[in-house]
Amino acid sequence: MTTRPDTAVDSAVDPDIAVEQAHLDEVYRRIDRMRDTAARRRADNLAEVGENPQEVSERDSYHQLYTDDIAKYDAAEHNLYFGRLDMIEGDEVRRIGRIGVLDDDEELSTLLLDWRAPMARPFYLATPAQPEDVRVRRHVRTRSRRVVGVTDERLTLAVGEDAGPGQGANVANESALVEALNAARTGRMTDIVETIQREQDAIIRSDHRGVLVVQGGPGTGKTAVALHRAAYLLYTYRQTLSRSGVLIIGPNETFLNYISQVLPSLGETGVLLSTIGDLYPGVIAQRTDSRTAAALKGSTDMIEVMRQAVRAWQTVPSSPITLRFDGYPLVVDRKIASRARGRARSSRRPHNLARPLFLQSALDALADQHAARIGSSLVDGSLLLSRADVADIRADLADDREVLAALDDLWPELSPQQVLADLWADPDRLAAAAPGLTAAQRADLASTAAGFSPGDAPLLDELAELLGIDNEADADRAQKEWRKRLADAQDALDILSGSAPQDLEDELDPEILMAYDLIDAEQLAERQTVTEFNTTADRARADRTWTFGHVIIDEAQELSAMAWRMIMRRIPNRWMTVVGDTAQTSDSAGTTSWGAVLDPYTPGRWRLAELTVNYRTPREIMDLAAAVLAEIDPQLSAPTSVREGQPPRLIRVPAGSTSDGTDGVDSLVTAVAGALPADGDERLTAVLAPAPLVAPLRRLTAPTVRVMAVQDSKGLEFDHVVVVDPTAIAEASDRGMQDLYVALTRATQTLTVVASGSLPPALRALEK
Repeated sequence: MTTRPDTAVDSAVDPDIAVEQAHLDEVYRRIDRMRDTAARRRADNLAEVGENPQEVSERDSYHQLYTDDIAKYDAAEHNLYFGRLDMIEGDEVRRIGRIGVLDDDEELSTLLLDWRAPMARPFYLATPAQPEDVRVRRHVRTRSRRVVGVTDERLTLAVGEDAGPGQGANVANESALVEALNAARTGRMTDIVETIQREQDAIIRSDHRGVLVVQGGPGTGKTAVALHRAAYLLYTYRQTLSRSGVLIIGPNETFLNYISQVLPSLGETGVLLSTIGDLYPGVIAQRTDSRTAAALKGSTDMIEVMRQAVRAWQTVPSSPITLRFDGYPLVVDRKIASRARGRARSSRRPHNLARPLFLQSALDALADQHAARIGSSLVDGSLLLSRADVADIRADLADDREVLAALDDLWPELSPQQVLADLWADPDRLAAAAPGLTAAQRADLASTAAGFSPGDAPLLDELAELLGIDNEADADRAQKEWRKRLADAQDALDILSGSAPQDLEDELDPEILMAYDLIDAEQLAERQTVTEFNTTADRARADRTWTFGHVIIDEAQELSAMAWRMIMRRIPNRWMTVVGDTAQTSDSAGTTSWGAVLDPYTPGRWRLAELTVNYRTPREIMDLAAAVLAEIDPQLSAPTSVREGQPPRLIRVPAGSTSDGTDGVDSLVTAVAGALPADGDERLTAVLAPAPLVAPLRRLTAPTVRVMAVQDSKGLEFDHVVVVDPTAIAEASDRGMQDLYVALTRATQTLTVVASGSLPPALRALEK
């Protein structure tokens, strides 16, 4: 293996760097030309005015295409070119980058292969044991547009020649991998496009069209694999997925911010990143539920609770309601309301879509009642009014505010937010909708009434289905709005036509064109429509009924049964990548079995793939975490760490001396301050603590220190980790040991445990 130091080397001194620099210069000249062309075409496109809806649609599509291209070229400024393959046969050289770049010569020569292309795959698979027809693999390190180093690996060896350390069959691209693992964390995830390993590559490029479950322990690269799979699928199935979009669901906003730059760095910008709490449009989750409330909301028992909550709004009066209509009394009694409710319910339409049937039945009965009152014969009681007369009465009733208000109270038009907020806030409604819950459980749910939480989003989605939100009703409203715009446009043209000058000579009239000669009502109405150049992701975010082409779920073990139900509505083709580790489930509503959550939706169509190598956590730290894992489930095995590091250390703190524990908290804060890396160490440090200690520990403000609860660290990694009061973490909930396992496995360099009192049995090895 030949390595050039990763420094700003004078290319005149190193001919290999000079060769790669010359090629990189050529690549960037081509990218600059492509960016200029895309920018010019986008500007020209914006200047065009569509003459009909089809032309407007084409203009918008091209605008989005050019915008995406420019974003892709801008992202290419970071580490664009990273690999080269010298093949055994002939003089074939393949250069590999984050995006594919073709020259504009007559042959359309390949300047860079996209890393997702089949011809680039040997870069990730080749080892001396299985060289994949590769003679030399070169790693190219760049900074902005400058080559700063190269490393060559010979993969075809002479008899008896040593492959060198690490050049076995299990680890490919070892030098780049070691460099990436030892690099300082930045608080943002970087792509692993240079260091993808064989087992990761197999998952990224899997052609399974059902649900692919990627199970892997800490540090196995699950998240990176999922994101690179998203990029690979967008490359391979571009035509399909660019229209329908890809949804990536993460556990929290911190996690989404952490991964947000990975896909843009790979040239992909059209992916929607969301948490479960943000997946319901127009609602922002601003509060956090207790573990008990979250577990209740996540249970499928809520399906029936939501159904009963909606039915409770479909009422009949306990006593007759007397109104005044046209000077006469009008009575809405139990019989009229019950018959109308029965007709609406028997249609099996969602609540809001069944409401017109309720109104129609009730208004028919009230019209007959009023007709009988004012139009019956005094002789025999027969009706003297014609059908047309009764129809006129019904039409008048339909416009009467008092009548409509009374009927609206019996079957109102509802929103999911209204139903759910009233359910949590009204003890009587909650008791009626959830008679199977205990009083304590209903109290837990009632305590969440102030604002919405992430656990409410699946319930809102369920209510939207029961109410018929974003269904035919929205289409009807859009059609009515369009007809109104069309009528307004025609009125405007009629006014112009009526006010045209009448004293022109007849022979001159054809030469004078008025507005109504150049445009019709439909074209004028179209011009009043505001056009927004939204991406597929933007449109999907605002549309609850949007169905995606592919869905990727990270930390999927944390999802409740109701969250799975919400997601499955958005992916009817069931083409998904599900990433997680059931040993790390900390949410009380989460799962410890993939079959339990997937078999109801995709029986026989989900496949399990496992990642077994831990690239992040040093072996010494993982040995400690493995003891915790054994306590969670003795049958589970920890992933194998590929590198060694420093052993974890323990800092003891005297137990608190005051009854309120104030001195104990201060002692913990002081001890944690002493456990932080020395000044000058700019690597990222996480202080992971039980929720009650997070606020006091945030006194330790420093640019490279992050203080957070363990649940907020899911999926993240840090150079140094300080775990505070592990016993409190383990005892905080019935999934406390899983939380402790998560906390212990976030570090890439060092782990420090700060404890007062006794340690959990699994951590007693620290005391030796």
